[in-house]
Amino acid sequence: MARTSSPLRPYAGAARRHDGASEEVVLHLLAGFGVEVAGAEVSLPGSAQRVVAFVALHERPVLRTYVAGTLWLDSPEARAAGSLRSALWRIHRHTPELVVADGHTLRLGPDVRVDLRDAEVRAHTELSGASSGRRPDALTLDLLPDWYDDWVLLERERFRQLRLRALECMCARLTAAGRPDEALEAGLLAVAGEPLRESAHRALVSFHLAEGNAAEALRQFRLCRRLLLEQLGVEPSKLMLDLVAGLDGRA
Repeated sequence: MARTSSPLRPYAGAARRHDGASEEVVLHLLAGFGVEVAGAEVSLPGSAQRVVAFVALHERPVLRTYVAGTLWLDSPEARAAGSLRSALWRIHRHTPELVVADGHTLRLGPDVRVDLRDAEVRAHTELSGASSGRRPDALTLDLLPDWYDDWVLLERERFRQLRLRALECMCARLTAAGRPDEALEAGLLAVAGEPLRESAHRALVSFHLAEGNAAEALRQFRLCRRLLLEQLGVEPSKLMLDLVAGLDGRA
């Protein structure tokens, strides 16, 4: 799935204003790959995209040999190094500030804003019990959903677990704060993100009980139980059973 965004004007130059100051560079990794410079979309070939994404997903500088060896795994060392040089040339031709080469290492430019990192900060803020004051939209997006490289899959799962836990915490916090509309949205998004995740269903059950809606709580419990039985062959945990204890006809 390609990243969706509002239409952007074409970009035809380096990321620098006439006065020499750097323009904002934004790297999109959620819902698909994209680069914007001062609001203008920059098109990069696939090999260059993978170099940028690989470097961006490492918070420390990475060795050029490691990047080349990982991204061109089936190529001889010399050819892999040449492919990396070619990809870097294309990156620097369009966006010099995007990837910085320091000797034998590569790192993301210090002023590049990455939507994944913004979403991670948002998730950790919610997990800490504080509020970011924003809607949970960024916590519903997958990391590079159409990429299947092993190094992407590991990071995608790590971020998926983080954002789902954040949505569950948001649901509980907003429920306690008496903000039912936002709490319900967060809970539903958590369940939609992983329908077999019992903790997401528990967040919604707790929400409905706090609202005094026993029938809705029971309905959510039954949905969770059916999904777990049909898909995994297991019953809900004791945590869930204790939550709905006393509701008529819960089985």
